[in-house]
Amino acid sequence: MVWRIWGAGPALVLLHGDAGSWTHWLRNVVPLSHRFRVIVPDMPGYGCSDMPPEPWSPSSLARIISDGLDAVLEDGGPVALAGFSFGGIIAGHLAALRPGITKLILLGAGGMALPPSRPAVRLRRLEPGMDEAATRSVFRHNVGAMMIGDPDKVDDLAVDLQMENILRARLRAGSIPASDALLLAIPHVHAHLYGIWGERDPFAFPHVAQRAATLRRFQRDIDFRTVPGAGHWTPYEAADAVNAALLEFMSSADDDPA
Repeated sequence: MVWRIWGAGPALVLLHGDAGSWTHWLRNVVPLSHRFRVIVPDMPGYGCSDMPPEPWSPSSLARIISDGLDAVLEDGGPVALAGFSFGGIIAGHLAALRPGITKLILLGAGGMALPPSRPAVRLRRLEPGMDEAATRSVFRHNVGAMMIGDPDKVDDLAVDLQMENILRARLRAGSIPASDALLLAIPHVHAHLYGIWGERDPFAFPHVAQRAATLRRFQRDIDFRTVPGAGHWTPYEAADAVNAALLEFMSSADDDPA
């Protein structure tokens, strides 16, 4: 695994989503590093990290990441963990493995066995022989349809990151986000739970409240925040709001989860 680390202070680990890499957090690492030691891996099978052994599962990926954390953590102090999308599922399994994780922050996570949103996300396909302009046009459409709620925020950088991440991804989440994979892990998590969802997340819209209600089954007082107008990739599209929320979550003195 390849790990990238910024800053000093309390440890905050950020896990990216499917078909992604550490760059899902590109707009978060520097602002957060002013207060925290921000630790961001490419998960196994993504970005610059090697493929995991077969067969793999969310729990086996979490064990690999846990072993990596043992190598990069400077001490045995408390760790906060944030997972975006598929990374939220893996974060749940990682928090179940490691009692030293004190905060589990889920951003647009799947794995809660909830009905799919309506209407379904409509993606365009790459066709053989497409030139660079046509290829970028397909990616730009798909980023807008799947990742970002405000069309004005689908900028060239977002398209570049998505193109690079998809081309380097060798592992895919498949049907796991539609399963109950996160629900299986959360009963074993002792960390305090938090949630951040985009109001127009295409994987949850118009039923974001169902995500909050599901998580409240495990912790009644969860601080669950909905970002107005934002889509799925809130750490990029709504970086200021997400960074502010993460700073608040990290600064809160939590009681035991209720």
